[in-house]
Amino acid sequence: MVKPTEDLIRSRAHALWELAGRPEGRQDKFWREAERELSADPANNAEEASDTFTE
Repeated sequence: MVKPTEDLIRSRAHALWELAGRPEGRQDKFWREAERELSADPANNAEEASDTFTE
């Protein structure tokens, strides 16, 4: 398992937050999702949009 840096997680969490319409009060969920994505198989492209927070 790859351990992403805090800056990388922050950047991805922010992108996920923007994709979800910038909702308030869910920062922990976006952080965990970014961490999960970035810690997954390195062959996965973390730049792809996550379906987790979009409706």
